[in-house]
Amino acid sequence: MDEQTVRKKKVKAIVESQKQIAEQIYDLWLNTELAQDAHAGQFLAVYPHNAATLLPRPISICEVDRDRNRLRLVYRIAGKGTAEFATYRANDEVDVLGVLGNGFPIERAVGKRVFLMGGGIGIPPMLQLAKELDAEKHILLGYRNQDLFLQEDLGQYGRVYIATEDGSVGVHGNVMDAVRVNELQADVIMACGPMPMLRAIKHYADEQGIDAYISLEERMACGVGACLGCVCITKDTDAHSHVNNARICTDGPVFEAKEVEI
Repeated sequence: MDEQTVRKKKVKAIVESQKQIAEQIYDLWLNTELAQDAHAGQFLAVYPHNAATLLPRPISICEVDRDRNRLRLVYRIAGKGTAEFATYRANDEVDVLGVLGNGFPIERAVGKRVFLMGGGIGIPPMLQLAKELDAEKHILLGYRNQDLFLQEDLGQYGRVYIATEDGSVGVHGNVMDAVRVNELQADVIMACGPMPMLRAIKHYADEQGIDAYISLEERMACGVGACLGCVCITKDTDAHSHVNNARICTDGPVFEAKEVEI
């Protein structure tokens, strides 16, 4: 039995606190034993109480507090399941499955110049990554507007560069525009965000000849690799499906950019 299989558990977590931090964005702290095994880039599958919604929702881990046995999830309301999560209050119980996914390969960036790049709801996973990574960090964050959630949290761990789609704060554009305007350079990129952003990062990394690790966002059903509902095309053949696919929930969500077609 491999390490990922061993650490997957369905447990009851207790809500410690929750608050809204931007339009449709919520900041949730859960007390759970899963905090002891969690790392940057991994995620939980959170089960709604309403049985009609059926499937758990995958939510990336924003921050890990092992000393107090708790995990921080920052998520956007995207449908009925996450809308229910936003109603949770302190001491509510919630079923979660975790810890899921492979996380970022932090050891490959230690001591190097690193871009940590987050766009939209891909920003939360950058916080734990920034905490864990011992490197020269340029943190590039892309927002729609001036709702700069988690900017101050991330600013504790490196210099932050902001890009906004509407130009209200920082560079008018996206994270790659922020790289260009600020004339930044890196040896390694670690990123999470919408697919157009990740495609641009993959292209940039290829041009610059540097390594890039990207966390892919995808709708998931089982979260444990059984249903093949979340796959991406890869260079290598998957041992489970015997085709050039990888399961984002178990083989990812973090992939080396040059190994996937996006």
